[in-house]
Amino acid sequence: MRKVLRFLSMSLAAILLAAALGTLVPRPLWPAASAGEGTRHILVLKNPIHTDIAIPVDDAVRQRFHFLVEAGIPADSPEVRYIIFGWGGRAFYLETPTWSELKAGPVMKALTLDASVMHVDVAGAIAEPHPDVAGFDIDGKRFAALLDFIQASFQQGPNGPIHVQNAAYSKFDGFFEAKGHFNALVGCNTWTAAALRTAGLRTGWWNPLPVSLGWSMRLYN
Repeated sequence: MRKVLRFLSMSLAAILLAAALGTLVPRPLWPAASAGEGTRHILVLKNPIHTDIAIPVDDAVRQRFHFLVEAGIPADSPEVRYIIFGWGGRAFYLETPTWSELKAGPVMKALTLDASVMHVDVAGAIAEPHPDVAGFDIDGKRFAALLDFIQASFQQGPNGPIHVQNAAYSKFDGFFEAKGHFNALVGCNTWTAAALRTAGLRTGWWNPLPVSLGWSMRLYN
């Protein structure tokens, strides 16, 4: 029993150390060369366990993600100001629309290994400042690179991104099959961090939780 407790305490200490270093060590280590004027304002949205990226829409963004409208997501509505993208574990995303519906199966898959999906939602104006919203200005070139990263995260079928039928939280959102596998070490927040680095921003080296990602973003941007 004593050996088990020692193993558990050492494992917990290792995880805490990794999380601390993952927050405090920047990625990339050195700031990128100064880019052009930050003309595009993106948002990072968070809740206690998950982060999303909100992309401001214009005609070019709507055209690039035209498949959303075909899947029933009203991205072409004039009231829409942002398209919100998130990547996550398939079972947890699809089977846990609210915390009251939390089940053991999706949690176990999230902690071990699961397929992934993209969740896409739309929004009107998003209030800033707000504790759960962080805004960043990037230039047009890095904005295009971010869109490339997001688009490349969708798994492609013969007719484009694969819509998950009859899976949504409301009439304004939807799910699509995604590339990659989800686990506790490489999850939704590490995907967000990778996307932000593509946009020229710096994150922590490893950010499995929204709080560590938020701290590192405030430190290095």
